[in-house]
Amino acid sequence: MAVTRRATRLTLAALIPAALLTLVGLVLLWPGSLKTEPWTGPPQFEGVVQAVHSVDCGTVSEPPAQTPEQTAPPVCGEVTVRLAGGPESGAEVATAIPSGPGAPGVSPGDKVLVIKTDDSAQGGGVTYDILDHDRADGMWALVLAFVLAVVAFGRWRGVAALGGLAFTFAVLLLFIVPAILQGSSPLLVAIVGSAAIMLVVLYLTHGISIPTSMAVLGTLAALALTGGLSALAVSLLHLTGMSSEESLYVTLVNGDINMPGLLLAGILIGALGVLDDVTVTQAYTVTELAQANPALGFAKLYAAAARVGRAHITSVVNTIVLAYAGASLPTLLLLVAGGSPLGTTLTSEFLAQEIVRSIIGTLGLITAVPITTALAALAASGGVRRRRRAPSPRPRRADALEDAWGLPAEQHGTAHPGRS
Repeated sequence: MAVTRRATRLTLAALIPAALLTLVGLVLLWPGSLKTEPWTGPPQFEGVVQAVHSVDCGTVSEPPAQTPEQTAPPVCGEVTVRLAGGPESGAEVATAIPSGPGAPGVSPGDKVLVIKTDDSAQGGGVTYDILDHDRADGMWALVLAFVLAVVAFGRWRGVAALGGLAFTFAVLLLFIVPAILQGSSPLLVAIVGSAAIMLVVLYLTHGISIPTSMAVLGTLAALALTGGLSALAVSLLHLTGMSSEESLYVTLVNGDINMPGLLLAGILIGALGVLDDVTVTQAYTVTELAQANPALGFAKLYAAAARVGRAHITSVVNTIVLAYAGASLPTLLLLVAGGSPLGTTLTSEFLAQEIVRSIIGTLGLITAVPITTALAALAASGGVRRRRRAPSPRPRRADALEDAWGLPAEQHGTAHPGRS
């Protein structure tokens, strides 16, 4: 796709300041070393279940306690576990069969995590309890299958996509989360972190080109609008960001974190994952249309690509709502089972937060489509140089010889028979 120098200059004039501001924000907000509390919980060991011996709970002196809501009969017995790590590696220990809500079911051969509790100082003894299944091997196998599938399908682009994914995790774990824990503004940290992720990942996965640059500019504009709308919605609806047990625990551990700002940061980061998909699709749709028909101008390119964008948005809207609903399904079950009126349920802070996430994310997507499409169409149509059509030859009157032979007037120098 041919692009004018003016379009290139304008693109660089917008991208270079954005990249510099992002770099300055990373330097100013970069967290120092975090002061973390040392782990004081019981030691954990890996182990392999050797045998499971179930017994009748009526024969046990202290059967496991059950809540009134538990209808399943309790499980009693003993599990023999061979420890596979730590100073006691190879030793076999006995522990009770896990019971209660969410307790892991075990069978011989399962890899488990075991915690050791030493109460000998208080007159007790050493006990072992199964904490959970050891999922390390399964998780690594799943990650390996994911990597192989991405590389097999995308080849070098797949490798680039994996590199972008690694960079995203690095920004989240090394910058965004530590900076918020140190008391920086969550919204400002999310804006800077999202811009860094977008600038690196889009160019890494799609290459340095005008379509990618248009997608970057469109994503930046939509992110700015999404941040502004999120702040307005949180303020008008008086959302505190403390509607879940996790958020309440965060405030107990780190009381100086701005919870409404943390909510805004979550909305912004969640919207980024869908925004770059939409903007890249629109930018490259315009590029393909311009290459297929170089004679298309700005208006026709925009109209054709906008139709694709509208079809994309209508499907993505449902995707956003379902993604949030799926992540919040246990809480939705509790709210509905509570028997409160529908109006009260929908306006509760937890559901209000999810509704705000869905609506603000959708509004950001809707604005990203026309902005990115217009920028890409402007860049594509600006480089099209229309060729002038050659003037059609004017008809010539027949001369005397042509009249004598009864022939039409000669065209383009083609000699009639009998002419010299």
